Amino acid sequence: MSITTTTAARILKGQLQNQSGEESVMTMDTFPNVGLIKTYSVDFQIPDSAATATAYLCGVKTNLNTVGVNAAARNGVCKSQKGNEVTSILKWAKDSGKSVGVVTTTRVQHATPATSYAHSASRKWYSDADMPASAKRDGCTDISAQLLNNTDIDVIIGGGRKYMTPRFTKDPEYPLDFSSRGKRQDGRNLIEEWKAKKLGKVAHYVWNRTDFDAVDPETTDYLMALFEPGDLRYEAERDPKMDPSIVETTEKAIRILQKNKNGFFLLVEGGRIDQAHHDNRGYMALHETVAFDYAIAKALELTKEEETLTVVTSDHSQPFIFNGYPFRGQSPLGKSPLWASDFKPYTMLMYGTGPGHKKVNGSRPDLQDVDTKTKDYVQYSAAPTESSTHSGEDVAVRARGPMSHLFQGVQEQNYIAFAMAYASCVGEDQSHCTSAVTPTLNDDYNHSPSTGGALLTTLLCVLLAHTVFM
Repeated sequence: MSITTTTAARILKGQLQNQSGEESVMTMDTFPNVGLIKTYSVDFQIPDSAATATAYLCGVKTNLNTVGVNAAARNGVCKSQKGNEVTSILKWAKDSGKSVGVVTTTRVQHATPATSYAHSASRKWYSDADMPASAKRDGCTDISAQLLNNTDIDVIIGGGRKYMTPRFTKDPEYPLDFSSRGKRQDGRNLIEEWKAKKLGKVAHYVWNRTDFDAVDPETTDYLMALFEPGDLRYEAERDPKMDPSIVETTEKAIRILQKNKNGFFLLVEGGRIDQAHHDNRGYMALHETVAFDYAIAKALELTKEEETLTVVTSDHSQPFIFNGYPFRGQSPLGKSPLWASDFKPYTMLMYGTGPGHKKVNGSRPDLQDVDTKTKDYVQYSAAPTESSTHSGEDVAVRARGPMSHLFQGVQEQNYIAFAMAYASCVGEDQSHCTSAVTPTLNDDYNHSPSTGGALLTTLLCVLLAHTVFM
């Protein structure tokens, strides 16, 4: 969720409300404290989501493709993982007596959500079927199994149910789709194991909209909701009869978690912003960003600014540009009114790398008769790659609530985890905290440690580009 992404999404959001768009305001735009975050990993100038999530959730920069471990761990090398595990702010919050949750639009085993609870030398070890024999032999555990065993997470919402069930288990929604069937080779049904672990508690596992709507947050202790075998559908393609929106999942999570008098920590990731960018699908990326912004608005509606630190940031950027001198009110998904020197029109949104690179008779295609505003249109990229690479510029961090003044200036990405922990009085250093003192509207809450709820949302754009709002 680069700054380019949020700018274009802001215009689109306004135009979806019948405005010109440029002057519209995203919810995240209203946050009073804004800074820039340096996203490089230990071994690469331009990072991936595993390394960046480990930075802003665990407070440690690490290597590409590794989750919840420090830089002594090597990508794909199980033995290097042992002794180099690092814990996340989600665990710090749980250990402090807060309720914790994860909401994502990807599979719950994907890099960003996985970093909140797992330690893995490879972000791709979603189930045991994805692990090499050597990793199993050396005692490493897949990410799905760690979801059950590492931290007692109160709310888990996203996709990824095929990594939780035995090989060839038919999916309840797509029983005839072989690719949606269970993948586990160890025969374990982690969904049933999760249910068994929650005996004596009010715990619900759901996979569809009807059952999700039936969950009463006032009486629910635990919720696991896995709406797809893999990642969730894009918002523009979501079936509202089967799957809730990120706004609805965020609301359900907060209503369950906020019953804890000690507060809560919630990670919300708009992870499909990044995936749309990887496919050079600007339409999808912008609509996912708009949906994510509505989720932020819902989170603010349900929480109190004087007691809840809310942070919105991105894992990393994407090679996404917005150009062409368009007139006011033009759709960012359209074409520049100025044509290029080859006498052909070009789109205002483009990519540096990705599958959108095309040539017709040795030159780029003529877009005069092409509708570039459809959800399936693939923007042009300068260099042909199967999937776009990430990009290395700084990303924004936005914050409001107690201690939000800490999120200013240009910071290293791993600073975020410690600033959040300091603000919410979790983690190892709590020497600055005053017990049983919760800021009120009459306090200078912007400079007081928060003993109330802590909401983290990653865009993920955690997010993820992903976005995190907290």
